[in-house]
Amino acid sequence: MAKKKASHIKHVFTQLITDVFEKSGNKPLNYKQVAAKLNLKDAESRESILDVLKVETNKGLFQQVDAGKYQLKELKTFLTGRVAMTSDGSAFIIPDDEFENDIYVAPRKLRTALNGDKVKIYVFAKSKGKRKEGEVIEILERAKMEFTGIVKISERFAFFIPDDKKMLRDIFIPLDDLNGAQHGEKAIAKITDWPEDAKNPIGQITRVLGKQGENNTEMNAILAEYGFPLQFPDDVEEEANAIPEEISAEEISKRRDFREVLTFTIDPVDAKDFDDAISFKYLDNGNYEVGIHIADVSHYVKPDSALDKEAYARGTSVYLVDRVIPMLPERLSNGVCSLRPKEDKLCFAAVFELDNEANVVEQWFGKTIIHSDRRFSYEEAQEVIEGTSQEYYNEIHKLNALAYKLRDRKFKHGAISFESTEVKFKLDDAGKPIGVYVKERKDAHKLIEDFMLLANRKVAEFIAKKGKGKNKYTFVYRAHDAPNEQTLNSFALFAARFGYKINTKSDKEIARSLNHLMEDVEGKKEQNVLTQLAIRSMAKAIYTTKKSSHYGLAFDFYTHFTSPIRRYPDVMVHRLLELYLADGKSANEEHYEALSLYSSQMEKKAADAERASIKYKQAEFLEDNIGREYNGIISGVTEWGMYVEIIENKCEGMIRLKDISDDFYVLDEKNYCIIGQRKKKKYQLGDEVRILVKKVDLSKRQIDFTLVQNGTVKDEWDF
Repeated sequence: MAKKKASHIKHVFTQLITDVFEKSGNKPLNYKQVAAKLNLKDAESRESILDVLKVETNKGLFQQVDAGKYQLKELKTFLTGRVAMTSDGSAFIIPDDEFENDIYVAPRKLRTALNGDKVKIYVFAKSKGKRKEGEVIEILERAKMEFTGIVKISERFAFFIPDDKKMLRDIFIPLDDLNGAQHGEKAIAKITDWPEDAKNPIGQITRVLGKQGENNTEMNAILAEYGFPLQFPDDVEEEANAIPEEISAEEISKRRDFREVLTFTIDPVDAKDFDDAISFKYLDNGNYEVGIHIADVSHYVKPDSALDKEAYARGTSVYLVDRVIPMLPERLSNGVCSLRPKEDKLCFAAVFELDNEANVVEQWFGKTIIHSDRRFSYEEAQEVIEGTSQEYYNEIHKLNALAYKLRDRKFKHGAISFESTEVKFKLDDAGKPIGVYVKERKDAHKLIEDFMLLANRKVAEFIAKKGKGKNKYTFVYRAHDAPNEQTLNSFALFAARFGYKINTKSDKEIARSLNHLMEDVEGKKEQNVLTQLAIRSMAKAIYTTKKSSHYGLAFDFYTHFTSPIRRYPDVMVHRLLELYLADGKSANEEHYEALSLYSSQMEKKAADAERASIKYKQAEFLEDNIGREYNGIISGVTEWGMYVEIIENKCEGMIRLKDISDDFYVLDEKNYCIIGQRKKKKYQLGDEVRILVKKVDLSKRQIDFTLVQNGTVKDEWDF
């Protein structure tokens, strides 16, 4: 411990001395001049300064330019930023200043910085023609201290091998800190110390997840890897359990009563958290009253309560292949808040009077009480639409007709329709995948979606137009920027290979041609590749308090109001809408912008966790098919290989360039292909190839393919 403390003091002292040279413009100074600038007058401090200057000169930090005079070998400047690790142990620092370029840091100059950490770095003076390089001098904030991985135990010590591909250091675990973990088990380890002179951090096992390869173990490992807790804290559960299900007469008296109006929910067959319901009524003037009733989560989850803090920390529910990890405890998500049939439920609603063309004649926002008459699955509602069931036939058919008109108007205004195929796994009782099927989106899905979009759009529009300029009201919007022109042009060139034309002259033309593409490509082999690439060419949607449009939906204003059981931004929207309906003052914008930024980050983590669970199930499914051949589509190209998606089951794996033996292949990034250097043979994104499943690594969620006959399947394409 004393050695570690001395090392830290020396490091800080070196920094102070370096700062002196930085601030003096790197003028040559002797140790006495440095001491004077640091206001150190005693002989011992002066001697220490001289020792540092001599030692660090030998290390290359300083150079002696005259008798007793030193200066920094290279003038440095300071920056702060986030670490983005590479596979070779080096990193790029992404500066907080968006106008600065990324700074390269060699492995030996990273100190103990890990991927995602916020750090302070020295930036060396740039040599002509070379990129900027730097050195980490301080870790300001750790991105994560806990990791999932495998425990390896020997007689005298144990190591923990993290799953995270960007965590390149194993964690040393003292035998006393194993906390019951056995050799080969999957667990969660927390870094507790990292001595400056140690190559590996020291940690302890905080939770044993179970036997490697078991479904429950692996799903929990994915959740932990992305920072989602595996259970609710006791105080959160206690707070949820204390909420009464009974609704008082006083509360009912404050609300608009829809219990006598036809109301129903339409959700997936296995859903338990019903957070939206639709009411429908014919009006005497020939119009229709359609209510979009949303679970009134904010009535039960109060700001700064234990429930609220936990919901904010999670940010969203997480949907893995075999389970849902709810944002709220089950007592609320599946019980008190869930709009279950034949029960009185509290809601926050957007109620519209629509004419026969689905124009909004009148609108009302406020608190309601409902009593759902029927819980439809999507399949049951689809049977009504297709005429094989007569239950609420007239009402559902009229809602479907109105939804069609809302949809057509949306596309005429420039919305983009991305209909990518959604793959689902058939799982046995142990969670092992035994089959794959493609989930279809039919009119019942789209009906619900169109009315949810209407509610979200109109709520956002209502607040956005309530005040302007300095009088604007702080609100949480769902924003989506126009695509980057260069990225879109690259996609247009690629789509042209398949005979699809993308007109990039204006936003409306882009949307129109993309929609034509989505229609034409539906059901074809290239659908997923082109759809995913088109989506990648778009900007990412985010939460923000800045008034901005939603490019993909072609809405001037948009928010998320309809899913507060599973999304925290919807809870914020409910609170703000309630405040402004009661003529409250505008909320603090800075506070809500910070909440919005965090919500966007948690949304991305949840999506990454979902993808990881899909990758695991794909690997598990193909583990029983090693050696089998399939036809696939090249879905991605990188400098180390090409990704191929199997047409039959949509599982994706990689063909490594080193495994293609007929030539030396390199990436041609501009043309989305890899090309042989001698024979000039190309493998391009979208090409169909015959592959063999070579290897599956479940722990890494990796699938390796090899090419069969090193050839592209050409006879099925018509260019």
